[in-house]
Amino acid sequence: MGIIYVMLVVSLLIALFFLISFIWAVKNNQFEDDYAPSVRILFEDESNETKEEEDGSREV
Repeated sequence: MGIIYVMLVVSLLIALFFLISFIWAVKNNQFEDDYAPSVRILFEDESNETKEEEDGSREV
């Protein structure tokens, strides 16, 4: 029966850790920009374009 109390305390400590981590992330604006990552894949990297131009070969 004692192990249930230990598991309860440990699970509450883990839940508290995740809650504090979430609050810290929100206060540090980790979830500020939710638009840019979804459209970032649509734009080509400039470094790839210049690298291909230097090589003289371009894949179709």
